Amino acid sequence: MEIVINLLKRLHPEIDAANAYGLVDDGILTSLDVVTLIMELNEAFEISIPVEEILPTNFNSAEAIFALVERMQDC
Repeated sequence: MEIVINLLKRLHPEIDAANAYGLVDDGILTSLDVVTLIMELNEAFEISIPVEEILPTNFNSAEAIFALVERMQDC
């Protein structure tokens, strides 16, 4: 989870573990941020996030992002 928070902080330094929710709903993460985050997650965790998993709910919080990473690692 710490890696996910650190990647989010690189995109938006104001994000930390306490406020890493509502990221898409509140407009914190833009579509470009999500694309950048996907590339960084793919590299950091050696996974490949398929296009069908690129949903707002999967990127709305650090927990949701981490759950996505775990699902992709299990594939």
